[in-house]
Amino acid sequence: MTARAIPRSILYTPALSLDRVVKAWSYDADVHLIDLEDSVPAAEKAAARVVCRAALEKAPDPANVAVRVNELGTMAAVHDLVLLGESAVAPGFIVMTMVRSAVEVTLLRATLAEAGKHPEVYVTVETVEAITDIGAIAAAADGLVLGSADLAATLGIEITWAGMLAARHAMALACARHGTACVDTANFRLAEPDVLAEEIARVRELGFHGKATVHPTELAAINGALRPDPDGLRLARRVTGAVQAADGGIAVLDGNMVGPPFARMARATVALGDAWTARFGTRGGTR
Repeated sequence: MTARAIPRSILYTPALSLDRVVKAWSYDADVHLIDLEDSVPAAEKAAARVVCRAALEKAPDPANVAVRVNELGTMAAVHDLVLLGESAVAPGFIVMTMVRSAVEVTLLRATLAEAGKHPEVYVTVETVEAITDIGAIAAAADGLVLGSADLAATLGIEITWAGMLAARHAMALACARHGTACVDTANFRLAEPDVLAEEIARVRELGFHGKATVHPTELAAINGALRPDPDGLRLARRVTGAVQAADGGIAVLDGNMVGPPFARMARATVALGDAWTARFGTRGGTR
């Protein structure tokens, strides 16, 4: 099975100004997201769709552009889908909001497929229903993105590590089972870089692949921690080779015992790293 190319950084930019969206492309994010949802007031959504269409037509790499649409079942979402179906340039990703069932993912795919559009579909996990049906949603989607703000508001809690831990665990397990991209929520405490660094380290330990952000100043920290590490990839290849040399059994590498589980993880690390490099590693920056 071919590994999926998973973005490690997703930069959200509201579709309020074409100049602002185009400027965002100069920042070193794997995926640049044009937001039609929460960051756009209701009175400005029609104008935002005009900005979105123009931005897609100017995008240097539309395959690595995402559009976040409004909640299915709203007229705003209907207009969003008409825009995407009729646009001459299609984004590589659609990010859904307020999803409660895997059926919504299937419906969105079918709607866009009728227009000849087949984007990767990422789901913002921000409802209690999405958490309780996380396995089916992970199976239907290409990626999950934690939506901490709406989820915390529903639960009546602050956005803290402890408060979001159960949702993160559920996402990590479901994504691992179904081979789905697992992306963490944006950090809203922009004035506290230590909070961002701690979140990145902790979500890596849980098995998350990437992290969203609403501010380009956070990209260096996210990219540095979550993009494939050349030294780590070299070590993974050495682990694979050592276990192969031991006929698939136990081997000793640099004084450490390695065996089949280590080799399986190493192969997955290399496959994900190679897939990321092939899709996202061709721009400038530290790639």
